[in-house]
Amino acid sequence: MTAMQMVLNDIEMDSTILIQPARRMSDEEYYRFCAANPDFRIERTAKGEIVIMPPTGGETSHRNAGLTAQLYTWARREGRGKDFDSNVEYILPSGAARSPDASWVLRSRLATLTAEQKKKFPPLCPDFVVELRSPSDRLARVQAKMREWIDNGAKLGWLIDPTTHTVYVYRPDQTTERLVDPDRVEGEPPVDSFVLEMAGIWNPDL
Repeated sequence: MTAMQMVLNDIEMDSTILIQPARRMSDEEYYRFCAANPDFRIERTAKGEIVIMPPTGGETSHRNAGLTAQLYTWARREGRGKDFDSNVEYILPSGAARSPDASWVLRSRLATLTAEQKKKFPPLCPDFVVELRSPSDRLARVQAKMREWIDNGAKLGWLIDPTTHTVYVYRPDQTTERLVDPDRVEGEPPVDSFVLEMAGIWNPDL
């Protein structure tokens, strides 16, 4: 399969678009498909459907920059794992290909990947994920994505909803915890010493 470039000039990109290919792409074909369409935010469901998402607005991008900066600073100091921003995409055990807004993976797990796997979409589920809800995201859709992360092996997940100043905490085999307007969110295993300060996320100085 050669790389296919999409043309969506006549479509209003203010909502998610779902495409069902005639056949399921292999992981390599999917990688080339994404590489041929760098202007789009693309994911793949476990069923093989292609999901095209609207671009992120300035306010959400600024919030995410602050979030990833805090995770980056902590990860460098702590040393056990590597942090990733929203540009990474993971091939999950379910076959889905997903991009969180921020994530962290133990070094010992990254060490099992080949050099080629590290250059493309890592075939693993991160140990810790954060999703930041944007104005165009339906809450139910992002909540389902968070559950997908946990079902595929993530040990801890945070869903941040700036609109309601709410953080949803996801853990394997546990009920989702809801934190309303916290000043900070304190980590737990596997990122037990990480603390996310929320002031700049709730009220971005943009």
